[in-house]
Amino acid sequence: MPTILSVQDLHVDFDIRRQGAWPWTPWQRLQAVGGLSFDLQKGETLGIVGESGSGKSTLARAIVGTVPTSKGKIVWKGDDLAAMNATARRKHRRDVQMIFQDPLAALNPRMNVGEIIAEPLTTHEPGTSRAEVKRRVGELMERVGLLSNLVNRYPHEFSGGQCQRIGIARALILKPELVVCDEPVSALDVSVQAQVVNLLRELQRDMGLSMIFIAHDLSVVKHISDRILVMYMGRVMELATSRELTREPRHPYTQALISSVPIPDPVAEKARHRPILEGELPSPLNPPSGCVFRTRCPKVQPSCAGELPVMQDVGNGHHVACPYQEVQQVLVTQQA
Repeated sequence: MPTILSVQDLHVDFDIRRQGAWPWTPWQRLQAVGGLSFDLQKGETLGIVGESGSGKSTLARAIVGTVPTSKGKIVWKGDDLAAMNATARRKHRRDVQMIFQDPLAALNPRMNVGEIIAEPLTTHEPGTSRAEVKRRVGELMERVGLLSNLVNRYPHEFSGGQCQRIGIARALILKPELVVCDEPVSALDVSVQAQVVNLLRELQRDMGLSMIFIAHDLSVVKHISDRILVMYMGRVMELATSRELTREPRHPYTQALISSVPIPDPVAEKARHRPILEGELPSPLNPPSGCVFRTRCPKVQPSCAGELPVMQDVGNGHHVACPYQEVQQVLVTQQA
């Protein structure tokens, strides 16, 4: 499969000032994403996991084009996003759509469902007739599990799961090539999460979509992703196929994330080793030197405070940013 998206040594920094500080107080540099690289193939789903503050949402917004980058490149179908002219950038906005975390807050309360779903279509294809817009909106509502006769209702009349389906329909109305899902199920009930994840899998298969799926829950990411990228403080800790990463995690941070996912077997749950992370996430305004995970790593070495660890290929497309990585077998369920 061809590479549709390539992120190369991406840095995203923000200049911030402490709330209530004097106007002459110097600005501080916050590094949200630092030196992150990966490729996404056409039709592939890449899962991204990590704690809050890891830079996942910032990365998503940089790929969509709503956050400027400080260094590095985001290459979309061979073209550098930062170097695109107005015409190319408009096409990029059409081809790359986003599904947001809070389904209700992402919808305009003053617009009915039909207007919300049709808004991207009327913006990018203003010559489309009203009859065609109505037809496409109705078809897509049925496809995401909503009755087309609800087209004139407003967001507050729907449940959280239904609002997220509306958001999915809005993202797909233009038939994009890449959909960036920024924690699309974190605000939903567990049963509704499964329905939305299964819906996304079906839509990806039927429409040939590429997808970036961001979430905290590694079990949800494993269910939908072909590969998984583990982030910590804006950097890649580990990158591997979904099966490889969940069965043989190499990085201590990945091992801790996997150990936090419960197994629906009391005997296996009690018998397995569960490494627990200690301490708090460091401030991105003052990150640790060397490996950013060293302040919480159970296998930390004196040399970890030196240079940043480089990504190592340990075989089968498995990459780890830790010179002291080890394989830890974990018990995982074989259920889909």
